[in-house]
Amino acid sequence: MNSRTPFTLRIPLLLLAAVDLAVLAVRLRPWPDIVNLPGEGTTGYDPVICLVAYLGLLSWIGGNRNIFIRKALSDGALLGLGAGLLLVAQVVIATQPAVMGSTMQLVSIQIGLLVAAGVLWGIAGMRGSRVAGNPSIGIVAGVWSAMVGALMACAAVLAQINLNNPAPQSQDPWKQYEGLAIGNPATQALVHSLNTATGFLLITPLVGGAVGFIFALLAQDQ
Repeated sequence: MNSRTPFTLRIPLLLLAAVDLAVLAVRLRPWPDIVNLPGEGTTGYDPVICLVAYLGLLSWIGGNRNIFIRKALSDGALLGLGAGLLLVAQVVIATQPAVMGSTMQLVSIQIGLLVAAGVLWGIAGMRGSRVAGNPSIGIVAGVWSAMVGALMACAAVLAQINLNNPAPQSQDPWKQYEGLAIGNPATQALVHSLNTATGFLLITPLVGGAVGFIFALLAQDQ
């Protein structure tokens, strides 16, 4: 690979999105029962729609032939891998049972990981704007970097769904009320995971674009 064709991770990301979509399809079986999920099935349909949209966006954005944009995407993809590892760590920590006195510590660690991921997306935007000499490219680089992280986080969330061995029934009154509204522990776990995956897929590109643009503006002022 030479300097004229920066590696944007387009093909690996398309494959990752396709794998996420395939795993999601397996988790949602039997498919006719999707309509029984909260929101008349929107809980199950939303991550599917998001992943299909990702496939389209990855093909469109990653197919840009402008050498400066491709360099910005290349830098964003590498930083996105680091941010993705941070998000995966956040997902793993979020599923760990909290012991007495450790809840706040775990929450602090999760927030720190999310902030660190946001900083990496901002750096991607800053580097992208410097390469292209245009702050608006910082948005593109930030979004691309965030999409990399979102797909990795989504894969981690889907991989942890275990419908055959759900978490034990909680004694928390709110959790018990939630069980009455949603269903058995397996359904509750599935709904929570689907909402989490959708949140990553929807929110991270928005955050990535925003911080990418802010960092790009800061870079232009220097």
